[in-house]
Amino acid sequence: MTVRSLKTLVTCAAAVSLGLVAVAPAHGVEGPAPDPRDQRAMRDMATAIAVTAKYADERQALKDGYVPQGKECMTNPFGVGAMGYHYVKQANWGSMDPARPTALLYSTEKDRNGRRRLQTVEWMSTDRDQDLKTSDDRPSMFGLPFDGPMPGHWAGMPKHYDLHMWAYKENPAGRFHNWNPALTCPAKAGAPAQPAHAHGH
Repeated sequence: MTVRSLKTLVTCAAAVSLGLVAVAPAHGVEGPAPDPRDQRAMRDMATAIAVTAKYADERQALKDGYVPQGKECMTNPFGVGAMGYHYVKQANWGSMDPARPTALLYSTEKDRNGRRRLQTVEWMSTDRDQDLKTSDDRPSMFGLPFDGPMPGHWAGMPKHYDLHMWAYKENPAGRFHNWNPALTCPAKAGAPAQPAHAHGH
């Protein structure tokens, strides 16, 4: 990606996000949505998109410390839909900063250069008491509560909260819904696709 095209992408991404101020939630959207009158939420969304636009190039994410977490595409064990592949930056774990997401989620398909496409930005935070029955420490961002608490999705991952923003891929269920019903994970060789991890709505 050239410097010029990267600058264009960042500018367009920020403009699209800022344009959300005037866009009402789509009819029938199930997922949560920030109040478009919440100026801080709109600014924070614009910041998140402007900062992460460079990660449209998967190589930049790897260079900046986002590491593929396992080889499994995360599919919804509760119904239809999927998330894709998680690239996690441990240094950003627990970040409540729109400019420092914990994870980037990439597509199941690859482009002609063999690289995945950026779809989602995600923030994760540890559940303080590691008790799934309590949620008094639930964080929020963009005026929305994080989902959880929920079990970890891979070895060593604690019970936690998370918040997804589908900044680079349309999600029919809503921009901040965990699962995208339009996506599916590829079937494993010789077997039908199976849920990779439990993950709350």
